[in-house]
Amino acid sequence: MTPWLPASLAALFYSLAFALRLADFLRARVSPKLPLLLLAGLALAAHALAGWHQVFEAGKLNVSLIPFSALIFLLINAIVVLSSIRDPLENLYLLLFPPTVAMLLLAAVTDQHIRELTSVPLGLGAHILLSVLSYSLMTIAALLALVLAWQNRRLHNHQPGGPLRALPPLLTMERLLFRFLVAGFVLLSAGLVLGFIYVENILAQHLAHKTVFSLVAWVVYAVLLWGHFRRGWRGRVAAYWALGGFCSLMLAFWGTKFVLEVLLS
Repeated sequence: MTPWLPASLAALFYSLAFALRLADFLRARVSPKLPLLLLAGLALAAHALAGWHQVFEAGKLNVSLIPFSALIFLLINAIVVLSSIRDPLENLYLLLFPPTVAMLLLAAVTDQHIRELTSVPLGLGAHILLSVLSYSLMTIAALLALVLAWQNRRLHNHQPGGPLRALPPLLTMERLLFRFLVAGFVLLSAGLVLGFIYVENILAQHLAHKTVFSLVAWVVYAVLLWGHFRRGWRGRVAAYWALGGFCSLMLAFWGTKFVLEVLLS
């Protein structure tokens, strides 16, 4: 089980960072980033320590659902926090930190069957790494798409005040969205290619749904990027396509894992 001390510390620091950012967001004010980044950095450090004991146990990689989910949250949060040093991404803390705390506490109290990867060939390891990185980037893109859709709706309904003033301009949000989409799409494409090369029986029954949903997500993202760069798709259209692609990717990434480990275990 995840040690309670680092998990509890991570939950505490995530909660403090969330509360600090929420106060600024509701008041639509801009405060210095340093206190927020320090709290987020402490949360990441404690989260990494807790995750290490849960996922890397006795030199083996535990890829069961809950501890691996906590590790994915760590990676996503780390990317967002590091990116927020330069870019205005700190509002994503409000969407990421509460489910992270819930997952940390769930991992701390859950003792489930361990699924180990003791020996991973280089090609398969690269496929797993690229898949995890692409999912993390596309998760961030999906959160940006949610915020962008909300911004567009508020502006369309002539409600520009309130917390909306705490958000970056629409053009900045779109630039950030497509930056993560392009990076995630490149990694997703590379991960799929390596999967077809190195994963044995990639169309077998226990992997077929994952493969199909991943390919559907790839097509959706490809159409979105084509539409943006060739047809000028922006705003709500881009946000909805990004969310549609993420839904398919989430089914590929977590849906199969949940069915195999929880429903069919």
